[in-house]
Amino acid sequence: MKEKIKAFALKLGADDVGITSVERYNSPLSPPIKDLFPEARSIIVMTVKEMSHCESPSPQLAMNGRLDVMEYARHSSYEMTRFVEKSLGGRAMSIPLSYPQSFTPKAMGTVGEVSLRHAAVAAGLGTFGRHNLVIHPRLGSRILFMGVLTDLELESDPVIEESLCNDCMLCVEECPAGALDEEGKTDVMKCLRVSQPYGLGANIGFWRRFTGSTPEEQKKMVSSLDFMRMYQAQLIGFQYFCFKCYTSCPFD
Repeated sequence: MKEKIKAFALKLGADDVGITSVERYNSPLSPPIKDLFPEARSIIVMTVKEMSHCESPSPQLAMNGRLDVMEYARHSSYEMTRFVEKSLGGRAMSIPLSYPQSFTPKAMGTVGEVSLRHAAVAAGLGTFGRHNLVIHPRLGSRILFMGVLTDLELESDPVIEESLCNDCMLCVEECPAGALDEEGKTDVMKCLRVSQPYGLGANIGFWRRFTGSTPEEQKKMVSSLDFMRMYQAQLIGFQYFCFKCYTSCPFD
């Protein structure tokens, strides 16, 4: 059964796939799996390499490539759940690659229901680097993960014991937000201010300024680049303007 799942994942176009038991998975911030899917026994994790779009100085090209990957990932996750339920007789739930996310006061949209990074490490697909991303032994760190929870009892893949990061510190030095200064932690708020400059915080700040401006100033504000980028971000979801943690890592 495990080999059928892996073969199907590769057929979908995944670059690699790993499996872990729910018991081995451990994410310090995400809710327990039993709170999401009490009968879950295993996590199927697929990975796909992000293409060169993340190197583009154009935020439009870079973000378009990310949206392409996300669309592919959502489709692949759904196809895997269908395969598990229709062909293998199990129950399955797909894990969000990104949004929708929990916007409770505690999570604030920064914590996934299931941490795909932690699931990937538990499934033997890599180890954490200094940038707190997962480094895959063959694909490097420019990767995204897709995941499926299932009640099927599947044998876990062996974890990678030795760190793949060489501690070159390039990710720390090139992070424009200084979000990686503390080892083992990503300061999410610092990261978001640079990587998603047209998110919720920008919206609140813009409209505060707008309400305190004169009618003439307001006309200029609604035709400004900031307003147009903010409007676009509302249409497509989280819009990244920084991929430095990817592009700075020599293990790509």
